Amino acid sequence: MKNYWKNKKILITGADGFVGSHLTEKLIDLGANVTIIVRGTSNHGTSSYHFKNLNSDYIKKCKKIICCDISSTDIIRHIIKDNPKIIFHLAANAYVPYSFEHPLEVNEANVVGTLNILEAARQIKGIERIICTSSSEVYGTALTKKINEDHPLNPTSPYAASKAAADRYCFSYIKTYNLPIVIIRPFNTYGPRHTYDVIPKFIKMAINNEDITIHGNGKQSRDLTYVSDAVQAFLLVAEKKQCLKKVINFGTGKDYSINFLAKEIKRISKSKSKIVFISKRKAEVQRLTCDAKMCMALGWKHKININNGLKLNIEWALKNWKKK
Repeated sequence: MKNYWKNKKILITGADGFVGSHLTEKLIDLGANVTIIVRGTSNHGTSSYHFKNLNSDYIKKCKKIICCDISSTDIIRHIIKDNPKIIFHLAANAYVPYSFEHPLEVNEANVVGTLNILEAARQIKGIERIICTSSSEVYGTALTKKINEDHPLNPTSPYAASKAAADRYCFSYIKTYNLPIVIIRPFNTYGPRHTYDVIPKFIKMAINNEDITIHGNGKQSRDLTYVSDAVQAFLLVAEKKQCLKKVINFGTGKDYSINFLAKEIKRISKSKSKIVFISKRKAEVQRLTCDAKMCMALGWKHKININNGLKLNIEWALKNWKKK
């Protein structure tokens, strides 16, 4: 819906992150007026901030760059002053293993940060939608073959607990302030610019011919969506009226084992790596597969299958990552 986004005032948190950077660039291509929030050491510009992912041409096309930590209450006045119509909230501390060692820091970013965004949004007259990014990790290991939006929440890591808490704040602001919030719960996303999680880790190991290390027996499985398909999901939940005040899961409806991913990445990259099994990771979710009925009812369907997605990801990595 190109006309929908033309000149629309958008604010994006986490705009220089993995998914956030792709979403930012897409919205600029669609003609939106985009303000981005990035984290730095100064509230007076970006001279001290190093962009990791956003292309320089797109940085120049942003309407405004706000340099501030979302866990600081300073962010509230910045957002109110910007007066956006739609907020995409993607900023988070999203690496599960990091949360084991730094649970308080993860809580500040994911819970307090979300609360600050909600506080700003409720003071903006005429705001149309706030898209808050959750995670399939909030469900824990699936109790059913596929996970729908009614599946019980059972977070098993500090990261997952922080995202579940942020979700509950979103619902409380829907009930208390009637805010037009949508909670999007993407299952695992992969693609260019992703630097942590299983796929980029395996790709780095494979292109360097290092041992590909798997925690546990490798039978753990994930539902994987390529980043360009994920961006389309974010756009849809902002456009469609039937998403308002709801949770929407996004995934392909098919899961792949960690063993499969290791073998496929090794095959595609023509790597000489060995696949090695190491100790099981604590609090690891064993299976996450999306029940995609709701997202497909919106007209969404993934276009990039796992084989093509891994090829694209590996091609990008070979061009952009230095071999050891």
